[in-house]
Amino acid sequence: MKTLLTFFIALLSLTATQAQRICGTTNYTKTVHSSKQTAAEAKGGVRLVARDTLANELINIPVVIHVLYNSDVQNISDEQIKSQLVSLNKDFNNQNNDRVNTPAAFKSVVANCNIKFCLAQVDAMGKRTTGIERKFSNTAVFNADDAMKIESRGGIKAWNSKKYLNIWICGLNSRSLGYATSPGSAAEIDGVVIAYDVFGTIGNLRAPFNKGRTASHEVGHWLGLSHIWGDDNCGDDGVYDTPRQKSYNFGCPSFPRVTDCSETVNGDMYMNFMDFVDDACMNMFTLGQKQKMRALFSANNSRNGFLTAFGCDSNAVQSGPTVTDTTIVPVVLPLQVTIYPNPTQATLNIEVAKFVSNTNNTVCIYNAIGAIVYTKQINTAKTSIQVATLPAGMYTVVINSGTEKITKKLVKQ
Repeated sequence: MKTLLTFFIALLSLTATQAQRICGTTNYTKTVHSSKQTAAEAKGGVRLVARDTLANELINIPVVIHVLYNSDVQNISDEQIKSQLVSLNKDFNNQNNDRVNTPAAFKSVVANCNIKFCLAQVDAMGKRTTGIERKFSNTAVFNADDAMKIESRGGIKAWNSKKYLNIWICGLNSRSLGYATSPGSAAEIDGVVIAYDVFGTIGNLRAPFNKGRTASHEVGHWLGLSHIWGDDNCGDDGVYDTPRQKSYNFGCPSFPRVTDCSETVNGDMYMNFMDFVDDACMNMFTLGQKQKMRALFSANNSRNGFLTAFGCDSNAVQSGPTVTDTTIVPVVLPLQVTIYPNPTQATLNIEVAKFVSNTNNTVCIYNAIGAIVYTKQINTAKTSIQVATLPAGMYTVVINSGTEKITKKLVKQ
């Protein structure tokens, strides 16, 4: 009798775990990806002058979907793929219908990330594309070792990862729903991998992962976010407005979910896209996560190339000559602007080298949600302004000088 009882307990445990979200990004980063990233960084390369992001500007990300199928069910439809793009855009821009389910305690930090995803309309050669590639593969189930990205191993080669988000759709081994590379990965592997039956909101999907949230989670990793519990017991994900969390959450917890690690009575932010709950219980990114993701697009950071990507613009399609990559066009170096001290508590000094006096010289300071909190005209090469009344946090300082615009990050203590 005891042996029989033990068997049934084990069976129930196995059944329960089959419906739990498993993200392969952490294990992948620790094993396969770490060695490839090191090799890529060792190659170095010439950095090109690039423009910075503007406060709260809409960032467009062309997406290429690589479908690898060994059976008809794995060869998901265009409609299923497009449903995922709709879901991604809603989740990253706080337009998802279930945002009303965010607890009142966390509503003040919910973010519209101002990041838009589109199926690529222009390929790297300037030709029209659907943004979807399909290939039959003799491999029915891939491991999290990047084989799906290598043609000789049955995969599909990545497009230029400085201009396109590559997403591979295939059968995945074990219970992993997907995994992603982190910023700074080697170009040939950079992107996201997702199991075919958890991609999109229509089609042949596996409940309870049928609302497109696996892609929201993994793209969050691709944009530099960690799991909300920091992959450590009572860990920290490095974001200022996500509460410390004991571990991951499965299923659909009830609010508040309080543990001995909770910092307040509000407990875990389990409804965050970077936890492990069911799709129907995820509904938010935070302002801090938005700030962390958008920082990757700043000048000389790893995703900056997307600011000049043309893949979402059908007007860039050419019938003859190929489209010029705007990042390799010679550019005039911007004015040299220095702000100090940074961080600061009260006074911020702004110095503009080779200052030319005109009525267009201004400084504007934006808060984390893109609202202007300070503006002033600049009349001299050195300007001091008082910021003591501003709340502590991250700000964007934009210096306009004639036709040039310089953007700096400011930490107010």
